[in-house]
Amino acid sequence: MTRRADSKVGLVVAGVGIVTFGVFLAVGFLINHPIYLGILGFILAFLAMAIIFGRRAERAAFGQMEGQPGAAAAVLENVGRGWTTTPAVAMNRNQDVVHRAVGKAGIVLVGEGNPNRVKGLLAAEKKRMARIVVDVPVHDIIVGDGEGQVPLKKVRTTMLKLPRVLAGPQVTAANDRLRAMGDLMSNMPLPKGPMPKGMRMPRGGGKPR
Repeated sequence: MTRRADSKVGLVVAGVGIVTFGVFLAVGFLINHPIYLGILGFILAFLAMAIIFGRRAERAAFGQMEGQPGAAAAVLENVGRGWTTTPAVAMNRNQDVVHRAVGKAGIVLVGEGNPNRVKGLLAAEKKRMARIVVDVPVHDIIVGDGEGQVPLKKVRTTMLKLPRVLAGPQVTAANDRLRAMGDLMSNMPLPKGPMPKGMRMPRGGGKPR
């Protein structure tokens, strides 16, 4: 999968391993300890290969996800321990969407879509939450490559750099209050339009016939 987006990944990883092993082996011969340095170089070569491959694989994954609906939600799900993610807490008919993550840094709202429309969604969601979590800091991120936006591949890093200001019980309490408030699906209104023929409005608590 990585090679589809990064055709040189195999050569790069192999090159890193060979160079790392070669350097340690050469140093081993210089100091008359080729076996010890060779073994150490072999181990560190595999470690270096794993690190380089992991980074390039992550970059390739972000490249494939970028621009896809829900990509930010996938990133939030993998931010790390201590974060609770709720995807699509707000959405409009243009499929601009806001996701929510709660952790020790507070609440992070991540919007993806048209920046101008997303700003409105973020403002509305902040206003909706203001009645419930007044004592919890709220941060917002708009995913994109424009000014004031955060590229998809940097969302996780940006969130992890936020100062941790809440204790564990405070995070739990914030999550409980937000769940009680409900999300997009539970708060979705009934569709508007004419009622089906033959259906009557209930009277005095009775059921429609």
